[in-house]
Amino acid sequence: MPKIRKDDLVKIIAGKHKGTTGKVVAVDTKAGAVLVEGIGVGHRHVKPNQLNPRGGKKDIHVPLDISKVALIVDEKTGKTSRVGTVKNADGDKTRVARQAKNKEIK
Repeated sequence: MPKIRKDDLVKIIAGKHKGTTGKVVAVDTKAGAVLVEGIGVGHRHVKPNQLNPRGGKKDIHVPLDISKVALIVDEKTGKTSRVGTVKNADGDKTRVARQAKNKEIK
């Protein structure tokens, strides 16, 4: 069960974008990386071809390492938390926020 999922609100805690917040667009669990909306936009140089005869630059989304983001628990204050898992009485796993006294994450 991934700790950070798509559509989660996260805060960047390391790197040049430290302190900024954004919504997770995609998660790559094998590479341990996340794509955050508006953060990590890079450029790729494109060779000229028939569709694009001049070539030029193309904007691409560069993933961030998953260890550089923290889940935002309280949107008003921007408070972050580590994420854990707890089994329910019926055996299902749910995500909980550790800093918020094991509050369940929706």
